[in-house]
Amino acid sequence: MFALRQIRYNYSVTEYFFEEVKFVELVVTAKVKIYPDDFQREQLIQTLKAVKGGLNHASNAAFENGFITAFKKLQTLVYSDLREMYGLKSQMACNVCSVVAGSYASMKSNGEKTLAVYKSPKFQYSYNRDYSFTKEGLLSIGTLDKRIKVAFEKKGLKHYFDGTWEFGTATLIHKKSKFFLHMSVKKEFAPSDEIVNIVGVDLGMRFLTAAIDSKDNHYFASGKHINSVRAKHVYLRKQLQERGTKSAKRKLARLSGKENRFMADVNHCVSKALVRFAGKSSLIVLEDLTNINLSTKVRKKDRYFRYSWAFSQLRQYIEYKAVMGGAQVISVNPRYTSQMCPKCGHTHKDNRNQKIHTFTCLKCGYTSNDDRIGAMNLRQKGIEYHSGIAAQA
Repeated sequence: MFALRQIRYNYSVTEYFFEEVKFVELVVTAKVKIYPDDFQREQLIQTLKAVKGGLNHASNAAFENGFITAFKKLQTLVYSDLREMYGLKSQMACNVCSVVAGSYASMKSNGEKTLAVYKSPKFQYSYNRDYSFTKEGLLSIGTLDKRIKVAFEKKGLKHYFDGTWEFGTATLIHKKSKFFLHMSVKKEFAPSDEIVNIVGVDLGMRFLTAAIDSKDNHYFASGKHINSVRAKHVYLRKQLQERGTKSAKRKLARLSGKENRFMADVNHCVSKALVRFAGKSSLIVLEDLTNINLSTKVRKKDRYFRYSWAFSQLRQYIEYKAVMGGAQVISVNPRYTSQMCPKCGHTHKDNRNQKIHTFTCLKCGYTSNDDRIGAMNLRQKGIEYHSGIAAQA
């Protein structure tokens, strides 16, 4: 019934033990916006163009020579070409070979045997070799010509420079005339084994999160405003697609990804508030919503909003922010959590009235909001889980 989840998307979590002390290694991708001047911008653009050419050259060589997946073998084959034909520096050429070999290794594991084509450059930097941070608070980054020092956005990133985080590889991104550096940062955490608070969290569309803790405190994050914003995006896209003019297509290109960025920002804010609500040494109990869209029926008018809802992303954000906040997260089977009475245990689908979002137990008459009921039952599962762990100890 209970399953601890480890997901590798924008972050990863690794647990290990050393001298009977439990550590959690958290790896996060920090997205840093950089501000090059006109000359530096041209240097970065030329570097990315050269890297893109080098990637496709190495990819062709790997494909034509037996689908090479070994970094060293590919490097021996194309290293000189990357240096002479594309002007890549030594480390840049090595990074290109590493990226291409990794792409083909991934394709091979998935049973694919096609040519990898890089439409946009995927340029990786190694910390201290290719990029670093100066005492003046600037980013020093390599180009085809030489290393340049550029300003970058520090808001929300200051804690990564407190000396406790370890910097890893980074990827330079050029999107819509803006430059970003996606860098991996790593830190070890030693969470407390003592649980002083258990929080049940029901995820949904009417309320993004409905949470209740051990002291019956509540945290609700409404999704009403979110639905209206997303509806505007859907309507605008439909109108522009139907128009079909060049200006409409340009407008669609400008709007591309805006809704996703909006939802990511919402999920960041909600997850941060939820972890703050739970506090340190707490156990956050989430629903395991894997394959939820395959097991439930949704009205046609609600399908876009339901199937595109970022439940998985929200859970990921909660999980890694919980590690940083000294809390723990488990995912449990949500079956019957909205149909079971938390007071007497009576379970029936008619206990819940989804149209008016209320729960009334047919046996004992207990009445409450249906999302709150779900959170209460999830909290109870967390209590049972924690009691079982304590009994084993």
